[in-house]
Amino acid sequence: MGGAIELFEQPAVGITVTALLLALAGLAFYFFWRSHRARTSRDIALARERHLRGQFEAVLSSARDGVLIVTQADEIALISDVAATILNVTRADAVGLPIARLNLRAFDEQMHPILMREAFGIGHTDTKPRIVGVPGRRGAEDVRWIQVRARVVPDGLDDGPVTVVTMMDTSGLREAAEALNRSDAQFRKAMENAPVGMALVDLEWRLMEVNRAFAEMMGSTVAALRGTPFSALSHPHDLTAERDQLQRLYDGHQSQFTCEKRYVRADGNVVWAVLDVGLVRYAGGAPDHYVVQVRDSTDDRMHSELMAHRAMHDPLTGLANRTLLQDVLQQVLEQPDAHTRVGVIAVDLDGFKALNDRFGHAIGDNALVHVAGVLRTATAGRGTVARIGGDEFVIVVQDADCSKALFEIAGAIHQGLKRPVQVKRHQITLHASLGIAMADDETTVGGAPSLMSAADAAMYRAKSTGKSRTEVFDPSMRTTSDTHSALASELAAAIENGQLVLHYQPILELSTRTVVGYEALVRWQHPVRGLLPPAAFLPLIEDKNLSVALGTALVDQAAQFLAHSPSPSTWVSLNVSADQLGDSEFADRVLSAIGRYHLSPQRLVVELTEASLVAPNTRIRHELTELRNAGVPILLDDFGTGVSPLSYLRDLPVSGVKLDMSFVAGIPEDPAGARVSRALGALARELGLATIAEGIETEAQAEFLSRCGWRYGQGWLFGVAQPVGALHETSPQFTASLIDPRPQENDSPLEIDDRTF
Repeated sequence: MGGAIELFEQPAVGITVTALLLALAGLAFYFFWRSHRARTSRDIALARERHLRGQFEAVLSSARDGVLIVTQADEIALISDVAATILNVTRADAVGLPIARLNLRAFDEQMHPILMREAFGIGHTDTKPRIVGVPGRRGAEDVRWIQVRARVVPDGLDDGPVTVVTMMDTSGLREAAEALNRSDAQFRKAMENAPVGMALVDLEWRLMEVNRAFAEMMGSTVAALRGTPFSALSHPHDLTAERDQLQRLYDGHQSQFTCEKRYVRADGNVVWAVLDVGLVRYAGGAPDHYVVQVRDSTDDRMHSELMAHRAMHDPLTGLANRTLLQDVLQQVLEQPDAHTRVGVIAVDLDGFKALNDRFGHAIGDNALVHVAGVLRTATAGRGTVARIGGDEFVIVVQDADCSKALFEIAGAIHQGLKRPVQVKRHQITLHASLGIAMADDETTVGGAPSLMSAADAAMYRAKSTGKSRTEVFDPSMRTTSDTHSALASELAAAIENGQLVLHYQPILELSTRTVVGYEALVRWQHPVRGLLPPAAFLPLIEDKNLSVALGTALVDQAAQFLAHSPSPSTWVSLNVSADQLGDSEFADRVLSAIGRYHLSPQRLVVELTEASLVAPNTRIRHELTELRNAGVPILLDDFGTGVSPLSYLRDLPVSGVKLDMSFVAGIPEDPAGARVSRALGALARELGLATIAEGIETEAQAEFLSRCGWRYGQGWLFGVAQPVGALHETSPQFTASLIDPRPQENDSPLEIDDRTF
């Protein structure tokens, strides 16, 4: 029984153990389950942390600004790549590095750690950024400037708050700003010191800024001109000169423009200026302001106007010349009412040649200036007065009552000429012959030349009917209007009949004032018109054969004069033009005359003008050489003027030169003329040439030229050209000659046949 009970009770004990084991197993499973869940949560948290850290790193690396996290102990807890690059450190080296170990600068001095902490704003939240200097990459002196901003995070780390510092490298911006400031300073410095005027002008064409040169040009100051409307400075007649171009510039049709206009200075004077205008635009293309360069062109303008005036006006009297006269006359004739409003007066002085011959060209010029004043006064603004040559003047009259105006002007001219001209100690009264022609179908059939020809014909009628009077053109005068053509047709017979004669002007040795020779000057002893000067007929000779015939005829007259002169050493120079040379006929006539009259070759001198030898050909040179080899001296006239005189002296067989009277006229008062005369004389003597000065009218000129080495001279001071009979009556004493073998002081004689020229 007891054994059964023992057996029976034994399973209960086993059940209890089993339950206990099951309980322990469940408890173990529970804890395992909880541990697995915790690990899973941790893994998820770690993964999330890694993900967030990766995002944070991506944000830091992609941010434009650098980020620095500093602990409460002033150590770097985190630094971004951008911040490491800015501070020139590596991330690994920087983490844990005390902030004081960073090599920072402020105001070009090493920053104290406390100051560094303060500079970074550690422990503070900044309301505005700070500027800190960090070392550059180009040496110890290189400093880059960064902008930092700090913010305190209270629960940043376990050990307390942290300071998050963001930083941005502003070196590029500062360098750009400095470059911009430097560029602006350079522009302003260049503008201030520019030799030409410069201005910045707003879109309302108002001066924003000007430089000193512009202010001086305007006769004002820089301060006074700021804010002034640019147009307020403009001349009233030029207010709109740039308006259209400014609009085109504003609209983008052109990038700049240039114009010339007038401005009125503060003192009331007018200046001309050239404007170069450019438009400065914003980056988007919108207009901002104008940049204007202003160059004073007053001198250039005056010079060009002076040149234009000289081209269209007579230099002696200031009156219009022939070119301007023809332009004016043609323009007024093209007007619809020209036949009732236009007329011409031709004016020619009476006896002017005699005045020139007696008193010289300087006095003659003074007389012409006086006449010009009389004509201006008589015209009184009712027309254009012109000098067309010599003592010939023309007035183009344009008036509503032209017929009346023509006669009033003509009467005023005669009245004005009654006032005498003071010539040295003499009172000279001038007279003029006038011809009037009204514009009508008859006189304007050929335009302006036809009307002038009609007035000229009326003037010649006035001369032929008593002079010092006025004649009005009528068709019957057409036959006399061709006077020049008639003279040209008469020249051949005049040469054959001996009507062209020579007058002789003496040439003296300046040191002794003794006559050594003459220049032969041709005149026409016309049976009806009287004695005509060369200007009245020589320009009419267009036929070369006629020109050669004239030259050869005058050779015989000069040779005959020398044969009958009282001195065997007297010489005569004959003016010869290029069209008389080239076929050896002239040279043959000269050599024939020398042999026929038994003359020394040196006594007959050929005198050439430079103008006639602008382009000498080989035939002309050959003929000149032929004469020179025969002993005939060759003189170069008008020395110092014309084209390439030195080439003539080199290429042509020249024995002597004649100084042009234009150089003599101004000496000794004119320093430039004096220097030129002295230099030309020295050049001629250096080349071994005889030296003659023409146009001597005063004793001072003669003495100066003699001192300068000019050996011979001629001019009205020593006598005017006279016919042979007048010379024999005065019986001059010939005590020296151009071919005297004795060289003078400062002379370099040229040997020809053992004699000197």
